Amino acid sequence: MRRKKKQISLLMALFLVIFGSIFYFLEPSQANPNTPTPTPEIVQANQEIQDGEKLQIWFLDVGQADSILIQNGDANMLIDAGNNEDGKKLVSYFQSLGIETFQYVIGTHAHEDHIGGMDDIIDNFDIDTFYMPDAITTTATFESVLDSLEAKKIAFQTPSIDSIFKLGNATIDVLYVGTDDSDLNNTSIVLKLTYGNTSMLFMGDAEKEVETIIEKKDISADVLKVGHHGSNTSSSKTFLEKVNPNYAIISVGTGNSYGHPSNTTIQNLENQNIQIYRTDENGTIIMTSDGTNITFQTIQTNTNG
Repeated sequence: MRRKKKQISLLMALFLVIFGSIFYFLEPSQANPNTPTPTPEIVQANQEIQDGEKLQIWFLDVGQADSILIQNGDANMLIDAGNNEDGKKLVSYFQSLGIETFQYVIGTHAHEDHIGGMDDIIDNFDIDTFYMPDAITTTATFESVLDSLEAKKIAFQTPSIDSIFKLGNATIDVLYVGTDDSDLNNTSIVLKLTYGNTSMLFMGDAEKEVETIIEKKDISADVLKVGHHGSNTSSSKTFLEKVNPNYAIISVGTGNSYGHPSNTTIQNLENQNIQIYRTDENGTIIMTSDGTNITFQTIQTNTNG
């Protein structure tokens, strides 16, 4: 009996040594008694940001058009693909960044300045999920997108309002998708991306009508991708107050014939002390978030020819 107890004691001691070693390597902070023990929730949140690389968003200079590349770790997402003439330039640019696959490609709506180069993107990259509004148009540009999707056997999908999906460690909420074929701007897919404690709002070409609808939701964001290239049909004072961004990004062409961005929009942004970045003045705008802090850099690229 005494021998059996001795064996049990030895086994327990061995177990504690092994368990203690594992615990030491899993929780190195415990080796220092002066290091506070974080709560499990904080450990998990910090681990998510550490596991995924920094979030980067490229607001590409494609003139009077839109194209936005979002990267988190190995995950890639594209929102819009510029005009028809931008497609091959975008393909070359993305390939130079080493991109082979997009987890998500989103055409915010069926206007040529947002999906013009989309057929080239579909033709040249693997795409896991393709989203567009279910709003039919008969333009050659839209038909080219459908043809490319069919050739690659990629499903045309429309996300549901209030659906949520993940890109790496970023969470993306679908705030709005319209269906009125006669008003394509207001069919725009509106997205809110959250990464750690930072957030971004992407408006496509959505106008004040849509702004009023989504104002009932949590649309607060650190960065606002301004709707409809800064047109006076978007970015009302009330909307900007609800979003309360620190930064605004306007994708717009130099000397465009539409008068974008409008003086009214610029004034509304300036009145709220929102820092403005414009592709016609700054070129391609790269935003980086570590989950807490946001930084910007601007570069001149050849994506706009």
